Amino acid sequence: MSNFTKLNNYLGWGVFAIAFVTYALTMERTASFWDCGEFIACAYKLQVPHPPGAPLFLLIGRLFSLLAGSDKTQVAYWVNMSSVVASAFTILFMFWTIVLIGRKVINKKFEELTQGEAISLLGAGLVGSLAYTFSDTFWFSAVEAEVYAMSSFFTALVVWAAFKWELIEDEAAANRWLIFIAYIVGLSIGVHLLNLVTIPALTLLYYFKKSPKPTYLKGLTAILIGLLVIGIINVGIIPGLPTIAFTFEKLFVNTFGLPYGSGAVFL
Repeated sequence: MSNFTKLNNYLGWGVFAIAFVTYALTMERTASFWDCGEFIACAYKLQVPHPPGAPLFLLIGRLFSLLAGSDKTQVAYWVNMSSVVASAFTILFMFWTIVLIGRKVINKKFEELTQGEAISLLGAGLVGSLAYTFSDTFWFSAVEAEVYAMSSFFTALVVWAAFKWELIEDEAAANRWLIFIAYIVGLSIGVHLLNLVTIPALTLLYYFKKSPKPTYLKGLTAILIGLLVIGIINVGIIPGLPTIAFTFEKLFVNTFGLPYGSGAVFL
């Protein structure tokens, strides 16, 4: 179908609109239970929440809180709205990802699809993304100021970008997508660590694209490499770099008598 890409885009934004309206109409108007009140207050004043923290989530929440203007009673409403927007984008990228996976199953380029195949792909995207839109757990996280909605958005974006990368044959253009994926995974750490679980799937996708003759053993090795990368990031980089910074800071301030922050700046 020559106009498949256009239909794919229109229907993707259509499910985005359905999800956005649904979540906006059912969103919490004030603070709800558990960590939401803490996150709203910390976003509004740019403070530090419970470990491991969520700095990017708070920065984005702060931007949304500014929409309340001088009416502080509307701050919680607008910080909750950040989850609504993130969740609607999650559904958008889920739709497009389902279509990309379906194309792999059919094993045809989009312009080579028959009308029946195109309807099947777009129908699968609609059913899958809308089923997730109205699923209990996701709907609950979409209407309150919690990190899970935004974390789901980053996860959906990374998986969609990985399948987009897999379609591209030009090495230079494909490498840009790999850099983009790495950047998004890095940003997602500032929301929630859950996004790291995409890494084994990404290593598998990379392996199957690059390997001319895939085997079960090599596939298992790719998964193990992905798990090793998660371990390095989760144990070494995320807590490790601040620990090293603290060691430098203590040395420069307590031993060398230099001003606060000098050790971290030097590192």
